[in-house]
Amino acid sequence: MKNLKKPKYLGNKNVLKNVEPDQFILDPIKNPHPEKKYSIRFTSPEFTSICPITSQPDFGNIIIDYIPNKFLLESKSLKLFLFSFRNYGGFHEDCTIKIAKKIIHYVKPKWIRVVSIWNPRGGIPIDVYFEEGVIPKGVFIQKISPDIFKGR
Repeated sequence: MKNLKKPKYLGNKNVLKNVEPDQFILDPIKNPHPEKKYSIRFTSPEFTSICPITSQPDFGNIIIDYIPNKFLLESKSLKLFLFSFRNYGGFHEDCTIKIAKKIIHYVKPKWIRVVSIWNPRGGIPIDVYFEEGVIPKGVFIQKISPDIFKGR
């Protein structure tokens, strides 16, 4: 399969510095099998952001499940986008929805679920679940269980 355009980040050794999540441009790539129904999962077990009130770091697990349409989410592009949250001051809910909206804008999946499972702060773990679209019949979607993550 030949991609019509060269990926923006893949193979590029220049690392983006000080890019805010709102300014980041994801790099979708052409789906080589748009006629097939399948799901894709990305997991980022070391996601970090900053509490907008205390400026303390927040640590969480981000799980992104989606069913592609015409485009796929290029993994290095996603990794750099998630890194852009390291100095971003946002509540857990804001970070989760911001990730989902950015992927929807650039990749336009048939269905998407973004889950953030945050390490407890103040003794309270926070889990945020976002889902949009309809799962086509016959597509396997892995279940989410916060119990599988350590530190809880």
